[in-house]
This record gives sequence, C-alpha cells and structure tokens, in this order.
Amino acid sequence: MGKAKSENQCFWRDAGLPFVELRRVDDGRAVCYERHSHDTFSMGIVKGGRSTYWNRGKTHETGKGSVVVLNPEDVHGCNPVPGGGWCYDMLFVDPAWLLDLQVEIDADAAGRFAMFSDTISHNPVLYSGLQNLADTLINPDCDRLVKESTMVSFFADLHVVLDRRGILRRDTGATDKNKMDRVADYIRAYCAEDVNLDDLAAVIGVSRSYLVRAFKKTHGMTPYAYLINCRVQKARHALKRGERIVDVALDCGFADQAHFQRVFKRLMATTPRQYAMAHVA
Repeated sequence: MGKAKSENQCFWRDAGLPFVELRRVDDGRAVCYERHSHDTFSMGIVKGGRSTYWNRGKTHETGKGSVVVLNPEDVHGCNPVPGGGWCYDMLFVDPAWLLDLQVEIDADAAGRFAMFSDTISHNPVLYSGLQNLADTLINPDCDRLVKESTMVSFFADLHVVLDRRGILRRDTGATDKNKMDRVADYIRAYCAEDVNLDDLAAVIGVSRSYLVRAFKKTHGMTPYAYLINCRVQKARHALKRGERIVDVALDCGFADQAHFQRVFKRLMATTPRQYAMAHVA
C-alpha cells in the first residue's frame, strides 16, 4: 500500500487492489493539462474552485459538486479557471475490472466494456458516493474488504445513475436469507483472517455485487461492517479472559493496537483497557 505525496497533491495505490488508483489534488491552481487520454475508466469530483473541462468536442465549466466521467481513451483536457483554488479527486479504474462487474450485474453485457454516455454530472448522490469512495480508499484504517466492497457498491449503483440505454438494471430477485446466513457464518468463523469479497461470494456462488446488496438487506450492514463487528466481539471475549491488548489486536485481525483501539471504542463506546479493567475481580 502506498501514498506518494507532494506539497499539494498525492497519489494513492495499493498492491492488493491493483485495478484502482486515486489522485487527490488539494491546490490545483498550477495543475494544467494538454489534451490527452487514459487507458482507464476515469472519474472525478471537483471539491472546490473552478475549472474548464473539454471532452467529446464540448467545453464545460466545473465547480464544487461537479462529477466528470471519462470512458477509456476519451481525449480530454482540464485546466483551472484563474482566481480559484481548484481542488479535486480523480479515480482511475481498470476497464477489465469494471467489465467483470458489468457482467456480474447483467450477463448480456459480456465481452465488451459498456461505455457511458454522460461526460459530466451534478447529481449529488453520485458526488457524495464518489467522495466517500475516495476517502475510504485513502484511509489507512480501512482494510481491503471495506475498500473493495465500497468500490463494488459504488460502481454497481453508477450504472443506474448514468446509464441511458436501459441495460445493467436487471433485478437480482428476492434475497435468499439462507445464503446470506451462510455467508455470515463464514465471516464469524474466519473473521480474524484476510477475508475478501471473492472468498465470500464463492461460499454461495453469487456475484460480488449481488452479495454486497443482499447481505446488507438481510443483516442491516455490509459484509465488511459485519466482519469488523465479529472481530470486536471476538476481542471482547479475549479481553475478559485477561489476554494482553496488543495480542488481542493482532489475534483478532486488526492491523495494530492503535487501529484496534479506535474501532473498539467506536463500536463499544469504551476503550479496550477500560473494558478489560471492568472485569478484573
């Protein structure tokens, strides 16, 4: 996992998630581009300031709340408007990964990446969703499962928001509670390990996008949130047995003791030490 940072911008990437990269620019007044293209699907949000955005022969002016959409190989240009503090997040996604997700949502999409017709949007739900995704990816406290789950959820919903051709909207049917309960059992059994969406989907033979939606509908939280809750409950029992906090953190799947303490307090409204001390006779 890495984050290369200069004074006003940073690039985030993770070897465990090789299909996505994030560029975050906090002050883009000097960031100017000649017209160019990417071999990725690219999508960004403007968080402040203004810029001009050229794509497919049209020029748009963007500001806070704008979402720009770039299909692979779209020639485009984006430059700040003088006098404003242009800042933005830009996501770059491997089209092969996104195509796999499109096929999961609708098998009729198999074989060819489904291009988007929109080049710019001001949809507040889309904007907030992409902002949440960027913040999740760059957050060192979020592990691979929450990042990948957030990716799948966002891009599955993206088709409904942006698609104009009526594809990729097929209802996956009623939730199979028994299947989701089997996934929950798997999470409880392996919560201390590095569980990912592919593992969970394989348990019951469904797609990742279906799993994320159906699990949340059945259990009221995402698979990742359920995993974290299981880790905290496992840790709670270990603390009651008198085990050391640092050992509990690692044994229960947390990155380190500091991460464990933040998550434990968020879910239990007390620190691990306070909880452990309360059970000392």
